[in-house]
Amino acid sequence: MTTETPSVLIVDDEPDIADLYATWLEETYAVETVSDGDTALTAIDETVDIVLLDRRMPGLSGETLLATLRERELACRVAMVTAVEPAFDVIGMGFDDYLVKPVSRDELTRIVEQLVLRSSYDEQLQEFFSLASTKALLDAEKTEAERKSSAEYARLEDQLALSRVRIEETMTEFLDQGSYRRLYQDLESEPLL
Repeated sequence: MTTETPSVLIVDDEPDIADLYATWLEETYAVETVSDGDTALTAIDETVDIVLLDRRMPGLSGETLLATLRERELACRVAMVTAVEPAFDVIGMGFDDYLVKPVSRDELTRIVEQLVLRSSYDEQLQEFFSLASTKALLDAEKTEAERKSSAEYARLEDQLALSRVRIEETMTEFLDQGSYRRLYQDLESEPLL
């Protein structure tokens, strides 16, 4: 995800629904709508951050489109927004969230915000581990005196500290959202295998 306005692609075979969702989101996000899976397949690339995907559509279904996106290893987050009640067949589908229609403006906005936040968190973790790996390498290969005298190493330590703070702030924001509190509570109550 870039630092620019996050982009949302709404894929729904009911244009009125797609347009309504777009109206709800367009003040905050760069929104595009498409009405079928085939068109969505050509529209989704590295520039799309969030996909709101209807599960059942004529032609290329949302399920098939999602599987194709995951095969392509695109970094976009996908929320199924569908009238299909979830069953056990959703296990392993690979979506990031699932909403059953009808959805409210607040519900849709909250899900998109969470998906943007999760993408940001993923990027922050990648940056942190890259910096930590670099520091570990230099710690193993350079003497303490060499590290203390290096301006580059001092900048690396500062970047690592800043990265850690960003991750903690994002995690706090996650925890401030009620649905993630419930998710963590559910995970904590489940026995580990």
